[in-house]
Amino acid sequence: MPGPELLYYDGDCGLCHRAVRFVVARDPDGVAFRFAPLGGATFRARVPEARRASVPDSLVVERADGVLLFRSEGFAHVLERLGGVWELLGRALRRVPEPLRDAAYDFVARHRSRWFRAPTAQCPVTPPELRARFES
Repeated sequence: MPGPELLYYDGDCGLCHRAVRFVVARDPDGVAFRFAPLGGATFRARVPEARRASVPDSLVVERADGVLLFRSEGFAHVLERLGGVWELLGRALRRVPEPLRDAAYDFVARHRSRWFRAPTAQCPVTPPELRARFES
């Protein structure tokens, strides 16, 4: 397995914070993922401006080979990297045609602010012992 990949997330999104907590809990040693906010310095430094402008409202995974994954493709990839039953779920998700997966992803993304309250603290998912896994 390649080293940790970067998972970029929306720092103002309650669902994104829950997703990061979900991944941290299932990847406690940081073997699969590191994290950085979509609007942060790491994202700006690693993703060219022209590419950033075309990023959909989505979590973004930067694979070890530099490829960026968006929407349901990124979500399925995260599940697969977590291993175990999550890997099986990610593989099953990939069997669904991408247009249908992305339609479901977009539906949740459109309603996420109503369904998931925004975090009240600037970075509520980063306890001191995990800070090394987060970039700016």
